Amino acid sequence: MNRVIREHYPIENLPDDLRLDLPASGRVSLEITVEAADAAASTGQFSRFKARRRTGFASSAEIEAHVAALRDEWDRP
Repeated sequence: MNRVIREHYPIENLPDDLRLDLPASGRVSLEITVEAADAAASTGQFSRFKARRRTGFASSAEIEAHVAALRDEWDRP
């Protein structure tokens, strides 16, 4: 998702439809976020991210054993 942030942007430079309820002059902060074209596109992006983050652990017991081993490393003098 793309996002653009502009702080202290002159109101005079905004398009007419955005200036309707604003004072004639001054400055504003803008945050513009590009929305996904459809839900399927955003789901596909999440699936790619999830696939890259696979840990290789098959069960919670393996995760707990790994964490215990890491703790033991830190406890050694």
